[in-house]
Amino acid sequence: MDGFLFLQALFLGVLQGLTEFLPISSSAHLILIPWFFRWNNPLVNSLTFDLALHAGTLLAILWYYWKDWVGLAQGFLKMILRGKVEEFPQRLILYIIFSTIPAAIAGFYLQKMIEESFRNPGRIVFPLTLVSFLMIYAEKRFRSHHPLEKIDFKDSLMIGFAQALALFPGVSRSGITITTGLLRGYEREAAMRFSFLLSTPILAGAVLFQFRHFSSAGPGSEWLIFAIGLASSGLVGYLSIAFLMRYLKNHTLNVFAGYRLLLAVAVLIGYLGKGLT
Repeated sequence: MDGFLFLQALFLGVLQGLTEFLPISSSAHLILIPWFFRWNNPLVNSLTFDLALHAGTLLAILWYYWKDWVGLAQGFLKMILRGKVEEFPQRLILYIIFSTIPAAIAGFYLQKMIEESFRNPGRIVFPLTLVSFLMIYAEKRFRSHHPLEKIDFKDSLMIGFAQALALFPGVSRSGITITTGLLRGYEREAAMRFSFLLSTPILAGAVLFQFRHFSSAGPGSEWLIFAIGLASSGLVGYLSIAFLMRYLKNHTLNVFAGYRLLLAVAVLIGYLGKGLT
């Protein structure tokens, strides 16, 4: 197996695991890194490899929140059997279901257009910058007082609509949903937890949607490349969630906003430089 291809797969898996959950935009990085380094290997640019990366991060979030999802599944079953909503887990699973709908609809109707029109590095600069300033603004006016148990349908739906904006490369699903949670007055831990629980159905949907394009990978070496991408994105994704949950208990989003702004400047310089050469 090509050693450089192995390193590309490992690097992109680690990158996916980091950026899917940190508020810095995985889609932007997976577009920009190959662009910066001029990587154009068809294997790591394939839908099958992309499927492996997303499957890894889906496994990571299911692994981290498995107790939550067991409780939500039990609550949903009780709600169906009794025909009424009695407890918080039952309300929460309903909020997650309804709040997933905006992103699901946007993905179904807009994904192809966004893939064709917004995967240009130059067009990533604007969402990177805009959401960065939104994160800074949310932290500046942050007043922590609502735990997750206080979330209502209106606020959950607003976070759901915010999640739909993450289709645009550079926005960041976790960045925009956590920021919206802060702006609605929720504690950081509550905003993070709802953000990650809300992302699970969308990640699962993305994996299932891509799976319909799945094709045989061919030689065993190609399967190994996909396994490397899946394993590295899954392990690093789990560690990223754990890190962010601890970090934001006592720190703000500003360091991530600053990184995003520096990345936007670097992209702009690189994009203009390539345009002039």
